[in-house]
Amino acid sequence: MAPKEPDFVEIAHQRAKEKKTHVSFPQLKYPSLRDEGLKDPVLWLTGKAMDDGAEGLWRVHDKLYDLESFIDRHPGGREWLELSKGLDVTEAFEAHHLNPSTEKMLSKFYIRDAKSPRNSPFTFQDDGFYRSLKRRVWEELKTIPKMENRRSDMVTDGLLATCLAASTIASWAENYWIATAACFVASVCLAWILVAAHNYIHRGPNFRMYYFNLALWSYRDFRVSHVLSHHLYTNTLMDLEVSGFEPIIFWNPRKERPFYADYAIVIEQFIFPFMFILNFLKRTSLIFLRPGFFTNHIRWHDGIGLLLPIWIYLTSGASFYHAVVTWLWINCTASFIFFTIGSNAAHHHPMIFKDGDEVSDVTPDWGMHELEAVMDRRDINDSHFKVMTFFGHHSLHHLFPTLDHAVLEHLYPVFLEYCEKYKANFKETSSLDLFIGQIKATLKTRPTLLTEKKSRY
Repeated sequence: MAPKEPDFVEIAHQRAKEKKTHVSFPQLKYPSLRDEGLKDPVLWLTGKAMDDGAEGLWRVHDKLYDLESFIDRHPGGREWLELSKGLDVTEAFEAHHLNPSTEKMLSKFYIRDAKSPRNSPFTFQDDGFYRSLKRRVWEELKTIPKMENRRSDMVTDGLLATCLAASTIASWAENYWIATAACFVASVCLAWILVAAHNYIHRGPNFRMYYFNLALWSYRDFRVSHVLSHHLYTNTLMDLEVSGFEPIIFWNPRKERPFYADYAIVIEQFIFPFMFILNFLKRTSLIFLRPGFFTNHIRWHDGIGLLLPIWIYLTSGASFYHAVVTWLWINCTASFIFFTIGSNAAHHHPMIFKDGDEVSDVTPDWGMHELEAVMDRRDINDSHFKVMTFFGHHSLHHLFPTLDHAVLEHLYPVFLEYCEKYKANFKETSSLDLFIGQIKATLKTRPTLLTEKKSRY
């Protein structure tokens, strides 16, 4: 919902007056509140509402809609509409609704045209790459077995069962080597559970999305930072998964930055193990620091992360102290693994576009931009288990985030056909190259510009 705080509004107006805009997309203003506070999802929603011209409603392209009466009937669940009220949800609407009839349904809730132009660089031309591909994919989905996603369910549930069993053994075993091995297995499984649960967070209500909360995280926060921010504005200044690490790690190239930015790969080794706990502490502090945070954003499932230490204590027969120590070991190791997987997944490589310091007048097709900002790994996409646990099929996932990963692999013939037809920049590499690339990306000061790739659009 659009904020009422006059100080925030004044800051936004002042930034617009100073023309502090997106540097690679000069037609846009610099995102309000991007560099303020604790950079949490609620603050991101507040800042975006200030820039979107949605007037407290829901904006899709240049029209405003009142979806209040539709919230409880929304097939994707009410939470998506609650979180996005007051925002321009054009990218989310386009990427999350493949059925052409959805647009006709939306028209029933039309209120008026927006008064300001969209604060987004992306286009969705009817004959452009993304919409053309989306229509073809919608037809292709009718030929794919409906139960195909069971493969993903089995992997995800199997990881949960293994994690629970291994965590019990880790606290119960008296032999040091058995306990250590069990801790490691539980940690790896916990990290993989979060990656696999990400497959379900993009959709409507389902119990597997709650698996994400097992590590003191919040799937509700992730729906903002990952789904509504990162997925829709990948590697731009509006990407909270990029700005959230600043001023410690800079994923967007900067000419002027602190000296320690060159040592990001070393800094990561110290902060990644504690990210789950630090995020939990940050979220807890906001209950006391930000009025209304508890009632508006805290939900019952935020307590799921406390169930794992309780499980270890009740099933292992160990003392409460020993159970908590075991859980902390598992949690911190899982945190390190998860964020290492995430940072090496697809978006941090010198050849991937990142919002930079020079201007471009290009207004790209959204689907084209997503492919510029993603790089797939051949050695991950060859196994469904690896796809589920290492963010595989990443390009297709960014284009069609609500589809199960088991379904995505069936779309490659159509996808590659349209990439060839529209000269879309689908990129593949190896995991090793992407790992080395993300190290190089933290040292990068000159951005990869869209103007350098203008011919592809």
